[in-house]
This record gives sequence, C-alpha cells and structure tokens, in this order.
Amino acid sequence: MNIARDLGIQNSVLRRWVTQERGGVLDLRPNRPLRSEAAAEVERLQRELRRVTTERDILKKALGYFAKDPQ
Repeated sequence: MNIARDLGIQNSVLRRWVTQERGGVLDLRPNRPLRSEAAAEVERLQRELRRVTTERDILKKALGYFAKDPQ
C-alpha cells in the first residue's frame, strides 16, 4: 500500500485502522474542534502581520529621512 508507506507505517496497521473505522470502533474526530484552533492561529498571524507591516513602514520612512542630502 502506497498510503501506508507514505505515512511511514506498516500495511497491517493501516488495515486495522480502516477496519476499526468501518466498524465504528475507531473515533477519528479530534477532541477539540480544529477549526477554532486554526482560526486562533490565523488571528495570531494577522496580528503579527499588522505589527511587522507597521515596523516596516516606520523603517522605510526613517530610511527616506536619513538618506536625504543635508543642505
């Protein structure tokens, strides 16, 4: 089985998981909703992006100020 090899597990392990899932024995649902975890990560990354963008803009302005010829 290519899938088992891709996952780095034995074929027998994958077969057992499939059998358990089909029989309703194996519960593959996460304990916490992944969606809320992903949403929290997206929110954190958006905050970080705003902060870094602001820092970049400040540095661009400072570079423009210091790059001017003193007259």
